[in-house]
Amino acid sequence: MKKNILAVASSGGHWQQLLLVSEAFEDMSPVFVTTKEELLLQAGKQGRVVNDCNRNQPLLLLKCFIECAKIVFTVRPKVIVSTGAAPGIICMAFGKLIGAKAIWIDSFANVEQLSMSGKLARYISDTWLTQWEHLSDNQGPTYKGALL
Repeated sequence: MKKNILAVASSGGHWQQLLLVSEAFEDMSPVFVTTKEELLLQAGKQGRVVNDCNRNQPLLLLKCFIECAKIVFTVRPKVIVSTGAAPGIICMAFGKLIGAKAIWIDSFANVEQLSMSGKLARYISDTWLTQWEHLSDNQGPTYKGALL
């Protein structure tokens, strides 16, 4: 069966929120991407593991870029969904190159302001969401509720 959805999240709260939202598309056999193998095993999900990274770790960031590119160009998803962080925005960017739709759901933990990745998502996501109503506005992101 063709894998039409790539679901991407770093470990911790990002992963927990992705698992919650993934219930909506579990019948579509999504491919999950995360930063720790044990998360896939614990959740019983099919997927791939990439290095966790951030802007303060340029070598890990480069490695993650390469890993994400390989996954996106191999899986060729029609939709990429992410709850953050860096690996999600990277996969979404590569996904846009193959015409994939991108859905960003900024983490519930970002109460005061959008995450850095969440701010970047404005430019590449087709659906850009926040889980805090006070962070939504006419220019985006949109508030449709919270996962937690």
